[in-house]
Amino acid sequence: MLIIPAIDLKDGQCVRLKQGVMEDSTVFSDDPVAMAERWVAAGARRLHLVDLNGAFDGVPVNDAAVKAIAAAYPDLPIQIGGGIRSLKTIETYLLAGVNYLIIGTQAVKQPEFVSEACKAFPGHIIVGLDAKAGLVATDGWAEVSTVQATDLAKQFEQAGVSAIVYTDISRDGMMQGVNVEATVAMAEASSIPVIASGGITNMQDIVALRAVARPGDDLDAGAGIIGAITGRAIYEGTLDVAEAQNYCDQ
Repeated sequence: MLIIPAIDLKDGQCVRLKQGVMEDSTVFSDDPVAMAERWVAAGARRLHLVDLNGAFDGVPVNDAAVKAIAAAYPDLPIQIGGGIRSLKTIETYLLAGVNYLIIGTQAVKQPEFVSEACKAFPGHIIVGLDAKAGLVATDGWAEVSTVQATDLAKQFEQAGVSAIVYTDISRDGMMQGVNVEATVAMAEASSIPVIASGGITNMQDIVALRAVARPGDDLDAGAGIIGAITGRAIYEGTLDVAEAQNYCDQ
């Protein structure tokens, strides 16, 4: 299971939100590349980037910072979400060295776009399912749909999606612990590998997730929980990236 540090970008700065509320942000750095360097030095084998402005605007806004990180670490797998709503945007990011594009809002509003993207860029598409009480939220979490996250996951089973990033919005940025039960339900809903997100606070959360992740899961094979995205916990020091990754490797 991979420990994946999150770098959330707002107005060119690295921030963390609470429950996705843009007005409730904490700035951790104004140098995204330096922040990426910090997590690479700690042993991160993948980074999770979010263009928060892009998620609301529907187009990339912090793409310069994303491209700068990709250029600084050409061998490091990077996944980016926020404002990924056209094939052109996906192509531009891939050419810049980003490895995975996370489709969130469009996956709910235009599921056929996911299939299109998977066909055009096989192996590079991740679906981001952000849920509140099991229902998918869109547009930077500003809108909550009537669609069950697990039902949507099943729809994408044949599309060629590389993974699903599943976020429990009610836990995100709140340091209240990961929703293991909902994450397991998502992993069991389809054969698509799941990356857990939202609420990861300390080693207890990593231990709990690793306990339910199927042994031997990796990024190329099998269903189950293959990674955990962590943000506020690593910025505030309640979780150590190197310690967590070492535990998962063992």
